[in-house]
Amino acid sequence: MKFSLLLHIERYNKEKSQRALFDEMTELVQIAEAGGFETAWVGEHHGMEFTIAPNPFVNLAYLAAKTTKIRLGTGTVIAPFWHPIKLAGEAGMTDLASNGRLDIGIARGAYSFEYERLHPGLDAFGAGARLREMVPALQKLFEGDYAHQGEFWSFPTTTPQPRPVQKQPPLWVAARDPNSHEFAVANKCNLQVTSLAAGDTEVTSLMERFNNACAAHPEIPRPKIMMLMHTFVGEDEAEVLEGAKDLGSFYCYFSKLFKNARPVEQGFIETLTAEDIASFPNYTPEMMRKNLVIGQPQQVVERLKVYEGLGYDQYSFWIDSHMSFERKKKSLELFINQVMPAFSA
Repeated sequence: MKFSLLLHIERYNKEKSQRALFDEMTELVQIAEAGGFETAWVGEHHGMEFTIAPNPFVNLAYLAAKTTKIRLGTGTVIAPFWHPIKLAGEAGMTDLASNGRLDIGIARGAYSFEYERLHPGLDAFGAGARLREMVPALQKLFEGDYAHQGEFWSFPTTTPQPRPVQKQPPLWVAARDPNSHEFAVANKCNLQVTSLAAGDTEVTSLMERFNNACAAHPEIPRPKIMMLMHTFVGEDEAEVLEGAKDLGSFYCYFSKLFKNARPVEQGFIETLTAEDIASFPNYTPEMMRKNLVIGQPQQVVERLKVYEGLGYDQYSFWIDSHMSFERKKKSLELFINQVMPAFSA
């Protein structure tokens, strides 16, 4: 099983500048590259300090100049917010900048906060339909001289420029429901899946959906599947507890933004009180320990060995966490030095 890192600039107040956070993001990617991570992923989000990533290709092109070998992926671009020609061109330029190190993760999106602002009236069903039209169009655009007449986009024969260094940069589809799994496999795409904070029952279920989709398409070589999960490695139980508290807080903010249930001013979601945090029984430190990969190094190794046994090709360390840079950095370094060696054979 290979390892990757998913990260964004995350900001909850004005104590630290966006520029300082940008530099910290860069340093974490450089640490991941030096430690043997296969890929660094950056997603797309709009209008929120909680996750600052309006165009992941900008981040990745910058990171391409600051790294030499780690692959750089969109984790993910939001299909309904893009035109296929623009997406293919941005991807081609980033693949050129990184000398063929680009992976393209693509999703339908999730935040109603973003749908309301970038595509008013859009819901998850409509976004999913756009994703299903976008993926094959993107694949054909990379081949060149492609004309499209679809439900959502139409354009005459086009070859996007620049052309990627890779003939077809690897495509990854974010999938949760069985139909998404089958769509991804049928279209020869790899899969990005996440259990969020639902625990190992969901980790197993997601793999079952993938296996069923592969079985339904025996004519297609088995794609890769990546599990994305919040991860924290602590040196001792005191550190582990603090990490679990931070991740619980992250999920409280995530839930409020996901449901568009809290005022946002100047990009900042309204600060949650201790009572707000306590109102989420699923996000207590105990539940975070149970449902995320949080623990001392050997505990994390044992958890990830189970995922490897299920058949996951890549495990992505989701480092966004409502914790300090110093805590993130130490956790990542512990993961590299004391967890990854158990998977090097």
